[in-house]
Amino acid sequence: MNYSLKTLNFFDKVYYVVRLIPKGRVTTYGAIATYLGAPKSSRMVGWAMNASHKLLDVPAHRVVNRKGILTGKFHFESVFAMQHLLEDEGVAIIDDKVVQFNMLFWDPNMELDTVLL
Repeated sequence: MNYSLKTLNFFDKVYYVVRLIPKGRVTTYGAIATYLGAPKSSRMVGWAMNASHKLLDVPAHRVVNRKGILTGKFHFESVFAMQHLLEDEGVAIIDDKVVQFNMLFWDPNMELDTVLL
């Protein structure tokens, strides 16, 4: 993209990052907040995820808590929707937790060019 994230509001910045998470990978609220230069704003990232369900192009199911737990599942159309969406991408879930979370974790701080900020 040829624009800077600086021109977007916080929620739109979150959506920008979430759209970049590859299928079959997950990231955390905190990793997104840190990438956006607001490391203490994990909860605000969660609010953005809750508000994103009207946006069809934001894969909110790929954002989990710092332990790989599907804490956002209650904000989907059913409590199993988040799990099913992840499983459709090849992500195994047991007891609401991403199996092999450390291997599937996508860190925008490592994967994305920080020049975008």
